[in-house]
Amino acid sequence: MFFRSKYSGSSFVELLDVDFPHLRPTLPERWAQEAAPAVPHGTTVLALRFSDGVVVAGDRLATEGHRVASRDVQKVYTTDAHSLIAIAGAAGPCIEMARMLRVELEHYEKIEGEPLELEGKANKLSQMVRANLPAAMQGLVVVPLFAGYDLRRRLGRLWKYDVTGGRYEETEFDASGSGGLSARESLKKVWRADLSREEALRAALQALTDAADEDRATGGVDLARGIFPIVASCTAEGVREIDKETIGQIYTQQVVVARVRAPGGGP
Repeated sequence: MFFRSKYSGSSFVELLDVDFPHLRPTLPERWAQEAAPAVPHGTTVLALRFSDGVVVAGDRLATEGHRVASRDVQKVYTTDAHSLIAIAGAAGPCIEMARMLRVELEHYEKIEGEPLELEGKANKLSQMVRANLPAAMQGLVVVPLFAGYDLRRRLGRLWKYDVTGGRYEETEFDASGSGGLSARESLKKVWRADLSREEALRAALQALTDAADEDRATGGVDLARGIFPIVASCTAEGVREIDKETIGQIYTQQVVVARVRAPGGGP
């Protein structure tokens, strides 16, 4: 027996709304009537352009008030071959949104036979953030960054979002989360349009280190536990997650050396 869908479009989220509304992730009804319960929050994430694409990075710490909820949360996700999302805010809804976006883009490509253009992917995420507004009003805020390589324009692009789903393209860099201001100030000192990939990786790690130095909710590199920020790059060749060994080498041989020379976090 075959199931005949009432929906004929290419959006997986809308397919759920039409045919399987009971499977659509929603905010529990009791939360809509009460203050949001204490939930783990993810903090600092960032994205920056470099000469061949974009670099996206996020620390690993999740906090619950003044308590450490988790030391190894994943905040950077590959959404398809040429795009990434970095999440900050209430950890549960953030992770759910990142996974839903990945499924949405896979579904679109299967139905249409070709991937959605990068700006269209950014629009899809905007719709998801807007749909989360009732939860955001209860304190379950999701404020992602979206970045990728635009195959048509042949350059890296990145967007930031507000809680209402508004999206704003940044031409240089941006950061979100509780340590976002410190990370942006750090990137401002070193960013330039012709950064190499290696220079962009160092700038990202330096910015997260500066953010962790100023913001107690942002986790730095934890050498004792072997926990490092998640860092990924996206170029015309696709998404590439940077391995822990490379991150550790850049951190110990470049970032730490620079901070010993300039403890205030100078370039």
